Amino acid sequence: MTSLRQCRMPDLLRMSLCNLDPLTENYDTHFYIEYMAKWPSLFTIAENQHGEIIGYIMGKVEEDPALFQFSENYLPWHGHVTALTVAPQYRRLGIAKLLTRAFEQACDNQNAWFVDLFVRASNDRAINMYKGMGYVFPDWRVSDHSIELFDSYSVFRRVVDYYSDNPTGKGTGEDAFDMRKPLKRDTNRKHIRENGEDHRISPEDIYHG
Repeated sequence: MTSLRQCRMPDLLRMSLCNLDPLTENYDTHFYIEYMAKWPSLFTIAENQHGEIIGYIMGKVEEDPALFQFSENYLPWHGHVTALTVAPQYRRLGIAKLLTRAFEQACDNQNAWFVDLFVRASNDRAINMYKGMGYVFPDWRVSDHSIELFDSYSVFRRVVDYYSDNPTGKGTGEDAFDMRKPLKRDTNRKHIRENGEDHRISPEDIYHG
């Protein structure tokens, strides 16, 4: 049985099942504390039946300064996933999807337009996981209970050489896919696009506040 709850300060000393995994990026303690202080509802942990932390997600809600609002790369109020990880022995059990849904709901509560995240262009497993995170369930508003499909994540743009290293050996840097999922506020789906893999920008086009 897996349960979700908001991260607390003592939890930072109990994340070894996740953070000792070589695929998980680790941050200094101040970084985690900053997220807990500024965006507490967006830092969620998953525990197993023994109370062990087996996964977590943390992120933030933000927008670019108003002076950039006429730029094609302007980011309105949105949620951003900074880190999502699940302990290796608990993967492929749907825990990442549970954590992501909790994050999306928290961003919906803050009236965000969408949730976005960055993933390496070579990380096919992660890309396919996010693309499979649409929700399908019966629509009880109609008499035949037609199946209703909610959006999954899709690539919005490619950030060229976003990562300074390239484990594929095909160059000095690696591209990132900026993947997005529209939330309830984006009723017209104006913050997603088709063929986002072909829409290239440079890291300098992204505002780093």
